Amino acid sequence: MKNIFRFLAGAKGAVAVIVGLLIIQAYCDLSLPSYTSDLLNIGLQQNGIADAVPDTIRAESLEMLELFLSDEDTEKAEAAYSEADEEGIRSLKKITADEREALDGILALPESVVFQMGNSEEGAKMLEMAKSAVSIGLMSKETLQERLSQMDGMTDMFLDQVAVGYVAAEYEAQGADVNAIRNAYLFKVGLKMLLMAFVMAVVAILTGYIAAKVSAGIGRSLREQLYTKVMNFTSAEIEQFSTASLITRCTNDIQQVQMLTVMLLRMVTYAPILAIAGVFKVIQTGSSMSWIIVLAVILLAVCIAVLFAAAYPKFKIMQQLVDRLNLVAREILTGVMPIRAFGRQTYEEGRFRNANTELFRTQLFTNRTMTFMMPVMMFIMNGVSVLIVWVGGHGVDTGTVQVGDLTAFITYSMVIIMGFLMLSMISIMLPRAGVAADRIAEVLETEISLKDADATKDAKLKQAGVLTFSDVSFTYPGAESPVLEHISFTAEPGKTTAIIGSTGCGKSTLIHLIPRFYDVTEGSITLDGIDIRELSQKKLRDCIGYVPQKGVLFSGTIESNLKYAGEQVTDADMEAAAAIAQATEFIDTKKKRYQSETAQNGSNVSGGQRQRLSIARAIAKHPQIFLFDDSFSALDYKTDALLRQALAEQVQNATVIIVAQRISTILHADQILVMEEGRVVGMGTHRELLENCQTYLEIARGQMSEEEIQSALKEEPAGEKSRSVRQEQSTEDEIPGALKRGE
Repeated sequence: MKNIFRFLAGAKGAVAVIVGLLIIQAYCDLSLPSYTSDLLNIGLQQNGIADAVPDTIRAESLEMLELFLSDEDTEKAEAAYSEADEEGIRSLKKITADEREALDGILALPESVVFQMGNSEEGAKMLEMAKSAVSIGLMSKETLQERLSQMDGMTDMFLDQVAVGYVAAEYEAQGADVNAIRNAYLFKVGLKMLLMAFVMAVVAILTGYIAAKVSAGIGRSLREQLYTKVMNFTSAEIEQFSTASLITRCTNDIQQVQMLTVMLLRMVTYAPILAIAGVFKVIQTGSSMSWIIVLAVILLAVCIAVLFAAAYPKFKIMQQLVDRLNLVAREILTGVMPIRAFGRQTYEEGRFRNANTELFRTQLFTNRTMTFMMPVMMFIMNGVSVLIVWVGGHGVDTGTVQVGDLTAFITYSMVIIMGFLMLSMISIMLPRAGVAADRIAEVLETEISLKDADATKDAKLKQAGVLTFSDVSFTYPGAESPVLEHISFTAEPGKTTAIIGSTGCGKSTLIHLIPRFYDVTEGSITLDGIDIRELSQKKLRDCIGYVPQKGVLFSGTIESNLKYAGEQVTDADMEAAAAIAQATEFIDTKKKRYQSETAQNGSNVSGGQRQRLSIARAIAKHPQIFLFDDSFSALDYKTDALLRQALAEQVQNATVIIVAQRISTILHADQILVMEEGRVVGMGTHRELLENCQTYLEIARGQMSEEEIQSALKEEPAGEKSRSVRQEQSTEDEIPGALKRGE
């Protein structure tokens, strides 16, 4: 959960606004039960009369009440009302709420006594007699007050209702319409409730809008951060997570976090506000049934805690199983041709079925756990309702609880329980989203093993293209033995350096060290005398045109792929590069030529065409250094020779490094490195290596006839022939020999 809150930290302002809006909504939500209670208690039962303080009272009625009041209370009552008008009516002055409450306490009991006695002829006569006795001095007010205190055994609720009856009777005696008073009160309270409902609707819409915007922004930000982070990963970090897992984290995991964020801002934040305010409201009612709420809260909290403890570990496993399923599906879809060729469809279906079934079982467990939650919650909620009605019914029967108060208490209880119900609903999503957030944070917090130096030397780079390996060794992370050992050579501008050797001898690894896909373990690689680790990765890679072993194209058009280096590549550069790479011949056959679409990974072109487009893409960049990682393997001998001839004419000032399996590709290189088990076992020209390197000679015998080997040995040393002459001969010399061997 801490990671989800960390992701939310960037939207503090929006979160504060949402919390403010939710407080307003909670206030309105919790005001409705009290209004409902007022409608029942005051509007219907008391005819819209809220308390025992009449707004207008006849002078003789007030005098009758003052018989039962102390001198101090009489002064307060007299001070609260104006002088009698022509009709003998005294009006209540403008007083504060506290003063009205105090006056209510003063008048309630006398009004109740007067009202009850006045309802019978005998009682009315007794009141008149008491009034006359006090007026002529036969009885003191203190004696009446003592008798009144002896009668004070009524409950507060009953006392208030009788007093309100007195006020209603007083209004009727003044000629007022009590029904009109009741209807006016009901209309006023109903209008307030409608206003509250409208405010709640507006607040809910605003909250939903802001929450959706915040969650979408968090999703966008996380995707950008993950993408940027992964783009800076070395192969070691990518292998640590696996491609399938990184895809899941960038899509499914972020979606889980985004969905939870909306619910978190909209419901999880609202639930405690509602529950706490509801508890406060219940306490305000002063009801003896508060223990029912406490019991319900404890049961709900225990239920949610048990659910979370049971489901969280399974959700963590579930996300790993989603990774596994994606991995299997990806392998099957990308390898569908070999699967069909070997007739392994049934086997692969079994692999997918096993991964899918394992995920299904885990999801089934979590879903069953979650479905168990709702019935339990509903049982608790309904049980609390029944318990409140049972206990509250006895209170109504004994006269200690009013119907409206009981209704309000039930509503407040449901509000509190609904708050916990919302939390329980979120708890279904919370474990999985929490795991997803942890997985996203794991990627974002991963230290990148390959970084730029604090102070780079980009400005000192001469951009000549002299590349030097000095006693370079390299060991893959986690490997026990080095892949490359003590490699030393220099590749110069205007010359071609070729690397050849058996499969797995470290040729591609050596090439990958130059653009810093990995950093050397020992030794150093310098570019124009500067260690490449002291250059920024961008500056270094701007100098390099790299063609990978497997031609990679991106979905788009041929033009977008050839101009992949950036906006600096013009149409002229693109067309010239395509011509050098011998790609024009198949591009011109397409109706849209350079605007022809390329599918993902170039699946709608042949392997040779894909390779030529990859080569053209590197040429169009005009780099100082060309790296060809066995990039001519899919080309026929004629296209290979023509491409290298055109390339030699156009990149005379560039440093060219070629990794190759075929000797014909590197026959006329200025320098050939022969590698075996990670070491350089031979270095020189084709002729020199035939004479001095047994490993190279064995490779040559596997690819060339004995006559071609002997002919090469009789040639003049490489230094006495220009590279351009040798390259021109390659078209004529290499192809026939290859054709004679039937290659």
